[in-house]
Amino acid sequence: MIDGHTKLFGLLAHPAAHSLSPLIHNTSFKVTGINGVYLAFDVTSDGLPDSLAAMRAMNIGGFNLSMPLKTDVIPLLDEITPRAERLQAVNTVINRDGRLVGDSTDGQGWVDSLKQDDITIDEKVVTVLGSGGAGRAIISAAVDAGAQKVYVFKRTNDIFESRKEQLESWSDVVEVLPYEDEAMIAQAFDESQIIANSTNVGMAGDQSTPVSKAVISHLTPQHIVTDAIYFPLETPFIRAAKQRGSHTYNGIGMLVNQAAGSFLEWTGQRMPVQPVIEAVHTAVQQRQQN
Repeated sequence: MIDGHTKLFGLLAHPAAHSLSPLIHNTSFKVTGINGVYLAFDVTSDGLPDSLAAMRAMNIGGFNLSMPLKTDVIPLLDEITPRAERLQAVNTVINRDGRLVGDSTDGQGWVDSLKQDDITIDEKVVTVLGSGGAGRAIISAAVDAGAQKVYVFKRTNDIFESRKEQLESWSDVVEVLPYEDEAMIAQAFDESQIIANSTNVGMAGDQSTPVSKAVISHLTPQHIVTDAIYFPLETPFIRAAKQRGSHTYNGIGMLVNQAAGSFLEWTGQRMPVQPVIEAVHTAVQQRQQN
């Protein structure tokens, strides 16, 4: 029940109405009995300074943010964590008695989603397709989790060299390679135990896959294949990996576990991840049917 002690949390995004974050956090508050409520606020970059001022003035507990606010928020904060500094992105803001601290829980969400099934990154070879926001978060977390090698495939464009320099500066285990080199992707698949698609290929009604059928033929039952996409629940890439016998994971685990990182920082309590995953799965299923 909402009362005078209810703590407010929320999402700052544009658009915000489609987000599953309110379902995730309000389900968590209900299951844990924490007196909190989570709302979605449609906020643009221009409105961000006023939103942060309101957070301080009204003692709002914390916010999540989507792009481009993840980068726009950084100069407005009092402090950011080392992993947010590395990524130059913040998806979680914590209000510590008026001091606003920014963190990035996205990549750890990917690691934790695998950890649920006792899959660790330590000493594994990982291939990441794409180096956008989700990709960089996964790469950073894989490095922190002790990956033996991280192959990153990025499209060759005007920022290829600068992105390669950035990512390879994080660790000597990271190697950024051109996405156009199919033979190299196939070789990386052969060497890898874990393959992560962080591109948006296969999202919504897109029936394409992020790599060719020839590359997909290199997948085996020994591979763990993840997709950051959760709508649809089964992308063409995940479907193809299943047909090859690989262990597959859609993006719901990463989505819920990155939210669990925020929840822990805000409340000091662990998110009840399993019932939340079930609630999100049901919601996505319903959206697919509409």
